Formats: sequence, C-alpha cells, structure tokens
Amino acid sequence: MDIVFLDANILFSAAYQPESDFLRSWELLDVHLVSSAYAADEARRNLQRADRVDRLDTLLQSVRLVEATPHRRMLEGITLPAKDDPILLAAIAANATHLLTGDWKHFGPYRNTVVEGVLILPTTAYFKTRPL
Repeated sequence: MDIVFLDANILFSAAYQPESDFLRSWELLDVHLVSSAYAADEARRNLQRADRVDRLDTLLQSVRLVEATPHRRMLEGITLPAKDDPILLAAIAANATHLLTGDWKHFGPYRNTVVEGVLILPTTAYFKTRPL
C-alpha cells in the first residue's frame, strides 16, 4: 500500500476546480493520502474564494495531516528553499512512499529521486503506475 504525501500545490489544484485531474488522487485504491497542516494552510491562503476553501476542507477530511519532526534539519545534499523544507520533512516523518508535487522549480532536481524512502514525482507520473 502506498502512502502518498500531497504538496500544497496538489491540494490547491484539487480544490480549485471541481473537475480537476488532481482529484484522481482521492479515487486511487490501496493508497493512504497524507499531507501537513503547513501544506493545507498554504493551499487555503492561495485559494481565496470560500467555495474553493470549502472544497479543500472536504478533501482534507480523507487526508491524514502530519508534521515534520521538530527541529530536524534538512538532509545533507538536499537544497530546498526554507518554505519547502517542511514539505519534504513532513513526507519523511509520515513514512510516505511518494511525494506528489507540481513545484518543479524547487523540487525539480529531485524528480524521480528517492529521499529517505520517499519517491518525489509529479502526479501524472504517479497516476501512470496506479490503476483506479
């Protein structure tokens, strides 16, 4: 069973449009969805409209929220902006098998890379490996 950590941009995209392709994440079989309050808060701040925030809150009801281990430092050899450190660290703390993100500006160098057991992928690549 996969444990899939959803980055803030995935949460945002799923809540932004009722027909979003990112909603497939919630339809996958044998997958546990996880994220963090940090990621959820970032998505919520950027959604702005009440209907989209409500949609996010509904989606989050089936997502386990975890946080990074307090005071844990980023791993040697991994360079992310300070705002993205909590995302990867929370995915590691959740024992996630995958981190789905659309942030290729910052996570791009680690695309298709396993960091402490977490495979960093775009959703489209992950969907190709998982039947509904």
